Amino acid sequence: MVRVLTILAFLVCTLGFSQNEQLFEEATALYNQGEYTKAADNYLKILANGEHSAELYFNLGNTYYKLDKIAPSIYYYEKALLLKPNDQDIRNNLSYAQNMTLDAIEPLPQTSISKMYNRLTNYLSFDQWAYLAIGFMMLFVCCYIAFYYFKFSTQKRIAFISSLIFLLFTLLSVVLAYLQFSKFESEQPAIVFTEEVGIKSEPNNRSQTIFTLHAGTKINVLEQLNDWKKIEIADGTTGWIPSDDIKVLKDF
Repeated sequence: MVRVLTILAFLVCTLGFSQNEQLFEEATALYNQGEYTKAADNYLKILANGEHSAELYFNLGNTYYKLDKIAPSIYYYEKALLLKPNDQDIRNNLSYAQNMTLDAIEPLPQTSISKMYNRLTNYLSFDQWAYLAIGFMMLFVCCYIAFYYFKFSTQKRIAFISSLIFLLFTLLSVVLAYLQFSKFESEQPAIVFTEEVGIKSEPNNRSQTIFTLHAGTKINVLEQLNDWKKIEIADGTTGWIPSDDIKVLKDF
């Protein structure tokens, strides 16, 4: 019985993968033909089937950009960037889409050390740093074993020094993976989807509107109260926005 269930599960997964692959190819062909709405529908069907990837989100971003739907375009580019933080194509296309937004928000100034730190930690995602740590650990073990099997002192010295270097890289990758994961967990980015929304000083419609945001602007969610979310924009200003006016990025 267990064997039958295993075979059935394998067949379902295989059929699902085949269907998604076919939908992806059809969507790409439709995109190349200029049928952007139909292409987006096919890409969204893949998401509905439970599959997600940086390539899928990137293609959705391109499709919505062609449809002049800037907020969804930025939304999917940002999701792609969460999975591939160092992809230059995603960054370039995201920059083009962001240039179409109405809100020009100056980010808080950063020190040179802070910029270097962010550039280093953001070079890879936390899981990529973790995979890199595993790779360095395997190299460390190989060099450590080789140290005992080599007969000549020069070979032993090279193997020993190499093992120490790989151990250092392993520890560094683990630390960077932890820092990136901590940052990932502490932030809750979202994209404004309403064409224009007033940001309130308190979580109710009777409170004062302190500033206005437009579709496509990226914000960070700080907390939630009923149907309202407290947000922060790039310049450090905070306020409250109705939950339905934004879409969080980390929903996969």
